[in-house]
Amino acid sequence: MAQGEALAEAYAEAGLHTGQSAHLSTVDGVSQRYGVVGAGIVGLAVARRIQTARPGSQVTVLEKEDDVGRHQTGHNSGVVHAGIYYAPGSVKAELCRRGRLQLRQLCERHGLAYEAVGKLVVASSAAELGRLAELERRATGNGVPGLRRVAGAALRDIEPHVAGIAALHSPETAIVDFVAVARVLAGEVTGAGGEVRLGFRVTGFSHVGSEMVVASPAGEAVFDQVVVCAGLQSDRLARLAGDVPAPAIIPFRGEYYRILPERADLVRGLIYPVPDPRYPFLGVHFTRRVSGGVDIGPNAVLALAREGYRRSDVSLADLRSMATDSAFWRLARRHWRTGIEELWGSASKRAYVQRARRYVPALRDEDVVPAPAGVRAQAVTPGGLLVDDFVLGGHGPVVTVRNAPSPAATSALAIAEEVVRQLPPGS
Repeated sequence: MAQGEALAEAYAEAGLHTGQSAHLSTVDGVSQRYGVVGAGIVGLAVARRIQTARPGSQVTVLEKEDDVGRHQTGHNSGVVHAGIYYAPGSVKAELCRRGRLQLRQLCERHGLAYEAVGKLVVASSAAELGRLAELERRATGNGVPGLRRVAGAALRDIEPHVAGIAALHSPETAIVDFVAVARVLAGEVTGAGGEVRLGFRVTGFSHVGSEMVVASPAGEAVFDQVVVCAGLQSDRLARLAGDVPAPAIIPFRGEYYRILPERADLVRGLIYPVPDPRYPFLGVHFTRRVSGGVDIGPNAVLALAREGYRRSDVSLADLRSMATDSAFWRLARRHWRTGIEELWGSASKRAYVQRARRYVPALRDEDVVPAPAGVRAQAVTPGGLLVDDFVLGGHGPVVTVRNAPSPAATSALAIAEEVVRQLPPGS
């Protein structure tokens, strides 16, 4: 049986559908019909929250792929963040705190792996100690559980092979399989009477009276309200729904290497550098996976396609879109030097490993092999500034999640609560 047919059969049993016809009509006794575009972890969390917060509503998730969690959800590092990086009192800090607790409870309820392997944020030179102190202030203000500053022997007790002069240790930072979480959420949606329709690629929105019609080559779906959680395509679908053009999405591919199994004991948990405050990226780091392996990365290089997970993936339409976007050129002018450094790391395995060796000196070039890459949907303002916060938008009966950067996966259940609060009251 082909993979697509196998998925269709499995999901039909679970209440997820891949059929050609997707026209929905009003159901007697249902107060509101809600459509959620995008079956990543945020979209599925939003769908589940609507069902919880607005009982009796009919909820349908529309997804263009043949499975859930196929893009950012399925291509991230699997880290459950504890709140080290965010300004105390900020929305991002609060959503991370709430979302982490909710995610842990969800994993416990469904028997999913949730491993608190701990994280070290390592200062490798005296020049980084000031930034490390600022991170400690933020993390303490955010109530990061068990946080402590370590150095010397205490640092090596946690990670025997690490190099650094000081570090912050967050013992509750954890790892999960976010695709497994997404599938559980999809199961909860269908179990509560909703639908997840796969193979439904949204191509337009239109108002027909008080209803919102969502168009696709697979047919039409009719709703009272719609939430767009489209990640890499969020700006495009937002514009189709009548929302403002900005912020635009610029795709950055994050490339990883994987440490060979016989050398994976070089890293016990998670080892991160002190991040550069100019960028929303956390730098190349070491990440243990729930599967048992250890990945190094990601870097951040411009992707030549919105969904360009391989270097060979090129979309002329996506390139044309960037080339005609003044925000992209303003961004490039601001950060071209860093872009060249990232490209060199992408082109040279030796340069990439040398950067990682700053924190684990025993790592050798021959210890690593390429691993699957991810693509970050980076929102950029018209002035070329990187957007590092959650951004919601909307037009009429449509709410759009315009930017959901890290720690979006950690915070997904809490983000869903905020999104649902933005929805107009049901009839």
